Amino acid sequence: MTDSIQDAIKCFQDEAQAILDLIPQLTSDFDKAIDLIYNCTGKFIVTGVGKSGHIGAKIAATLASTGTPSFFINPLDAYHGDLGMISRNDVVMAISYSGQTDELLRFLPLLIDRKIPIIGMSGNPNSLLAQYSDCHLNIAVKREACPLNLAPTSSTTATLAMGDAIACALINKRGFKPEDFAKYHPGGSLGRRLLSKVEDYMVKTNLPIVSPEAKASDAIFEISKNKQGIAVVIENSIIKGVVTDGDIRRAMQKNQDNFFNLTVNDLMSRNPKIIKGKARLSEAEQLMRTNSIHSLIVVDEENRLAGIIDYFRTI
Repeated sequence: MTDSIQDAIKCFQDEAQAILDLIPQLTSDFDKAIDLIYNCTGKFIVTGVGKSGHIGAKIAATLASTGTPSFFINPLDAYHGDLGMISRNDVVMAISYSGQTDELLRFLPLLIDRKIPIIGMSGNPNSLLAQYSDCHLNIAVKREACPLNLAPTSSTTATLAMGDAIACALINKRGFKPEDFAKYHPGGSLGRRLLSKVEDYMVKTNLPIVSPEAKASDAIFEISKNKQGIAVVIENSIIKGVVTDGDIRRAMQKNQDNFFNLTVNDLMSRNPKIIKGKARLSEAEQLMRTNSIHSLIVVDEENRLAGIIDYFRTI
């Protein structure tokens, strides 16, 4: 093992321990912070300087994407007009590991004067920041992962973890669901699966269809034609079953020389899994995973064949 890998392992261990050390530092102030944010009728605003500011911007982004209207303000910009972005109905979370950052502390009395609740996050529960705050979240670490014990490493990791803990607590308190998450991420793959309909992605034309009386060779032709891996068995516009490439292989092994004397009725699987075209794409994905199949028959409101969707169109 190289020295560099050993350094990396030591860094991971130190930062992981720093997060675990936050557990005994949790107090009722964490509950109070969650209640302040949950009951906020305005916006949740995060502020901080330097590395704390970078972490604060990420915390604000995470909260905004999980149901808490939130954004980041640099306290230096607040002195030059951005203070107007903060209203009486807002809640502010101020982050400073030392709790003594001058630029931040000069900003807080302006909030106190306007009776805006302040959540402080620092590694010093006796700091001025903690004293200014309505509640304080302790993110103290024993030492930085930095070999010099100087660069913010374990402390920024602890800050980020506390922010994630806030987000997780609020997700559960709000009853935030995957569908809600998708609404804030409509451009991502999760949003596509949760918001899109099966009918938007199914194959609708040149569908592989056979009758129960058709020969086994006809089923092979239909399955191969569209590369869906299945052929739908239909009689008098009613779906009777499905023949898959797996059904074909198993029948060949079992019947060998007699295989081509078989009909689709001998091969097909009855009561196939179906899904409505109006169903969500995520439902199709889950149904295929649960039943270990890679294609689904899509039906309309009268349970007539409307299309076929395969697993790779859902991911």
